[in-house]
Amino acid sequence: MYKTVLFDVDGVFLSEERCFDASALSVWELLHAPHFLALPQAEHDVQLEESAIRLIRDQVFDRNRVLDWMKTRGLNSNWDMVYLAFAGQLLLLLKHLYPAHPTEVKAFVSQPITEEALVGIQQWAGEDKNGFTPEFARFPELFVGQEHLDKMALLTYFNELASDWFGVEVKQFSRNSALWECCYSVYQEWYLGDELYRKSEGVDVRMPGKVGFLQQEIPIAAPERMGEMLKRLKEKGITVGIGTGRTFEETAVPLKELGLFGLFDESHIATASDVIAAEEAHPEKAPLGKPEPYTYIKALLGASASIEACLDCALPLAEGAEILIVGDSVADFLAARKMGCAFAATLTGLTGQAARAKFEQLGADYILDDVTELMKVFT
Repeated sequence: MYKTVLFDVDGVFLSEERCFDASALSVWELLHAPHFLALPQAEHDVQLEESAIRLIRDQVFDRNRVLDWMKTRGLNSNWDMVYLAFAGQLLLLLKHLYPAHPTEVKAFVSQPITEEALVGIQQWAGEDKNGFTPEFARFPELFVGQEHLDKMALLTYFNELASDWFGVEVKQFSRNSALWECCYSVYQEWYLGDELYRKSEGVDVRMPGKVGFLQQEIPIAAPERMGEMLKRLKEKGITVGIGTGRTFEETAVPLKELGLFGLFDESHIATASDVIAAEEAHPEKAPLGKPEPYTYIKALLGASASIEACLDCALPLAEGAEILIVGDSVADFLAARKMGCAFAATLTGLTGQAARAKFEQLGADYILDDVTELMKVFT
């Protein structure tokens, strides 16, 4: 039977809802805030009622259709989701502006897309910018005929699209771009809130007042039931670890609040912080987030394992049959299969029970209504 169980966090222990809310608000800010594009159809506010958050998310992600499109293609990072969702609307805006401003558009896509460049559109586009309304539901149309693209290709595909539309070579759309970094930082502001953002990022917020969603996380099931499941696994001598797309702080804070963090083997917790460190050390290997298996390999080999040891780990693993990965997404499944490990899908992600057919089609080893059912595997 399994000697190691590695868990994802979002959609397994914690609801993804707050992360998706932060993602939607990030895209909204990039489009409508005066310090970015300042599109006129909506005002930008940093303190919103729950009803306003729901309305914005329904628009930005087309009632979760865009989120589902991304998730089913292996995208697991909210940073990547913000980047792609915003970049798609940015390209549609540039296409709208191109007939009247061809020189400016070509110059824009030929240089790094920084915050200053985004604000600069307000100057060179003038009132023409205000004639554009975001078309969120059109996002999947931008990829028609490109259904074969994997995650890495999805993150760079807009280079090809922009080159076709504007007749110049474009290299500004990628996981290592200035635009991606901008999207990342806006998301971090919304998710962490002012105080934690200043502490973790070492810079001030753009517009103060964000409370943050980290302290508002929603557990998937009763914390007591999830904790009992983890305790029973450990009583069986099973190593219990985490492989998550969250940073370490974003993982530790809510799990400590729920009384769960101490039930994991801390030396076998791998987070986005580990992925970022590996990408900084070896940028030629990026992106390393899921569905790439680096996160789970790091969790398996442990905190003492070097970046190089994790990158050079031979796959599929010789001991893969002794490892079970538990996640809610296609990205988790793909990572598990690359490692040669078994996979248990939890139906507590974005699409809930509707994901059952997808995981049946993929051939998941186990399909659970929620993570507390995992003990059925060990009885």
